[in-house]
Amino acid sequence: MWGIVLLLLAIWLAISVIGIVIKGLIWLFVIGVALFIGTSIWGWIKRESGG
Repeated sequence: MWGIVLLLLAIWLAISVIGIVIKGLIWLFVIGVALFIGTSIWGWIKRESGG
């Protein structure tokens, strides 16, 4: 399960970087950051609950 979470975090980070590099895609950066934060919180909650 942790492999999937880390893969998703890497994907969201890449999407955010692409959104910054390509000037017109600030919305992509915002979506990438929101998904990165959401996945991080979800992973943290799963880690705390032991599942």
